[in-house]
Amino acid sequence: MAKRIRTGTAIMVAGLLATATACAGEPTSTPGFAGRHLPGERGAHGAGAGVKDGARSFTLLASGAILPDTSLIDRAAVDGGGDGYDFRPMLKGAASAVSAADLAICHLDTVTGQQGGPYTGPPSYRTPPELASALRDTGYDSCSTASDHTLDDGAQGVRRTLDALDRAGVAHAGSARSAEDASRPTLLKAGKGADAAKVAHLAYTYGTSGPLPAGQPWAVDVIDRDRIVTDARAARKAGADVVVVSLHWGTEWQDAPDAAQTDLGRELTASRTGERPDIDLILGTHTHVPQAYEKVNGTWVVYGLGDQVAGSAGQDGAQDQRAHESSMSRFTFEPPAGPGERWTVRKAEFVPTWFDTAAGRIVRPEGTTSAGGEEAGGTGGIRDRIHRAVLSRGAGQDGLTAGR
Repeated sequence: MAKRIRTGTAIMVAGLLATATACAGEPTSTPGFAGRHLPGERGAHGAGAGVKDGARSFTLLASGAILPDTSLIDRAAVDGGGDGYDFRPMLKGAASAVSAADLAICHLDTVTGQQGGPYTGPPSYRTPPELASALRDTGYDSCSTASDHTLDDGAQGVRRTLDALDRAGVAHAGSARSAEDASRPTLLKAGKGADAAKVAHLAYTYGTSGPLPAGQPWAVDVIDRDRIVTDARAARKAGADVVVVSLHWGTEWQDAPDAAQTDLGRELTASRTGERPDIDLILGTHTHVPQAYEKVNGTWVVYGLGDQVAGSAGQDGAQDQRAHESSMSRFTFEPPAGPGERWTVRKAEFVPTWFDTAAGRIVRPEGTTSAGGEEAGGTGGIRDRIHRAVLSRGAGQDGLTAGR
């Protein structure tokens, strides 16, 4: 199937975040993303629909963690046919949905290793730089890079990861190479021209596997309620129509969101400037299993997307089928009725996905599963488990539906 190239482009716009002045005097660097301008068609549900006051509606898709272990790195080497590592076949099962959206966001849970290796993981992940270009070719515009693995290879790992994404033309949020880098909110442009919406992408993690590099408190964005609100307001002042926050949070292997997630989600969605919420969407990762979607204070919160790409994994060394189950969230944002009002979600959807570790491929568990899936939960068991988790906090009553 030919990949549809959409008109969504990504840009970086300078803003004044809370940490902008924290490390004055740090050496400057190239901004995290210089921009990508792609010709092509609008997505079927995308920026071409519903013009109001010059603005256009758009679809935003987000997916779960990309967390390839050594077995999947080896698989990418096989798919590369002896010429490097090719992760595109691994991601192909998600490409049609990803590339059809106006904006698509992934969560890159690992850091990039040195060219030529060694490539490792777990417990410390170092993945081939070819992964970044595969994410671009799949259709992703931006990736959150704040996770507990962000410092698996220290500051040099952060730099290599962001350099690889820059070369591929993929924006990033959540980690930085310099104070200047950290001071710039990632703004993604949905559509073309003056009528395009600007979407801010911010990202934070509950913590990291190691301490922050000496003298580099800006290397990774760590969850702090006041900091997130300050950053969201700064991004809005920098021109964001919609503010999206990626959070690496929660308790691993727990189907239900924990109290820290629900409390923070409630606090963040309650934050307002005037009558307008400061944050328009929250996307969660880290738990390794799909968790609920919920509309909180009128704003959608995805507590856990699950892992979109992950090798054999489980709690305490035991294999856990849920580690390969995830959802892609898809939200259609509608322009406001008047100046200064919020963009609203006209349509909220989730798309179940399953990672077949035997084949090393993302697949859609719609009606049937492979033999491995049937052993774990019967015919349709994978799909049904994802549905139950996603809808477990009443999101269906608020209009969330299963998409394709």
